[in-house]
Amino acid sequence: MPKFDHEKLNVYQESVTFVAWTDDLLGSIPKSIAAHNQLDRASTSVPLNIAEGNGKYTPPDRCKFFDIARGSALGCAACLDVLVAKKRIEKSKADEGKASLLEIVSMLVGLIRSNSPVRDV
Repeated sequence: MPKFDHEKLNVYQESVTFVAWTDDLLGSIPKSIAAHNQLDRASTSVPLNIAEGNGKYTPPDRCKFFDIARGSALGCAACLDVLVAKKRIEKSKADEGKASLLEIVSMLVGLIRSNSPVRDV
């Protein structure tokens, strides 16, 4: 079956896996907690921006979306810290998610650097 170019990227695949992990986690967290909505939106933003950025023609356009995806991944890590601080999840659970996010951010930095050699992320 043919694939879109963004579907071939490891960072895209990892970010979709993180969305599924997040969805399972959010099932146990009340929607009334602000971090619930923020984590849901930020985690979804990562693969969406990777896909959109990968479809752009110029390196600056691609980097803009990869930067947004990176920022959303960092926002997810902060949400996990907040949920630990509010005693809604265990630190070990947050660390599990943050390990995935660290991998995603690292791959995004690589994409940004490969698209813009003058950038020092």
